[in-house]
Amino acid sequence: MIRYFLLASFTALAACSAPDRVAMIAQPSTLELRPLVSSAMVRTVSLPSYAAAEEVSRETAAGLITSNEDILWADAPDRAVTLVIVESLADILNTDVGPEPWPFLGLPDVSIDVRVTRMIAAADGAFHLSGQYYVGGDGISYRNTAESFAFRVPMPDQSISSIATSQAAALRSLSEQIAGELGR
Repeated sequence: MIRYFLLASFTALAACSAPDRVAMIAQPSTLELRPLVSSAMVRTVSLPSYAAAEEVSRETAAGLITSNEDILWADAPDRAVTLVIVESLADILNTDVGPEPWPFLGLPDVSIDVRVTRMIAAADGAFHLSGQYYVGGDGISYRNTAESFAFRVPMPDQSISSIATSQAAALRSLSEQIAGELGR
């Protein structure tokens, strides 16, 4: 009986202390381009370990990266970032864009591989997103390209809402840059 009571108490306590979760969302773009490809696959985005963690990270004034276990991303960050880019590219280019593994029959015309080197709410009051992306032909003859990106989006404060909104703006900018490679 005591064992049951302790187990029930622990379960109730654990339920009360569940962390808050915040979703990564795609911020709509006003950019509309005519696609140069019929289809594109976005490979799972590669993130630095602190950005791939479930906890929302911030950079301190001392340059350290910290996180709070009480505030988590609603989805695995690499999956969420990949899906945000897929959604944004599909909207901008109005063509078939899908994540890896490719959800359609046949091969996509091109694949996009994004490697993020920095994705953080920085101590300078801005959200930073930088790295490189690669576009290569899979289903068609397409000139392989490698491009760097670096975005700095000012944040009004270090709140979770500001971080999520600024991150969404940075991901929209990245999607627009990639779409510029695949459309006119």
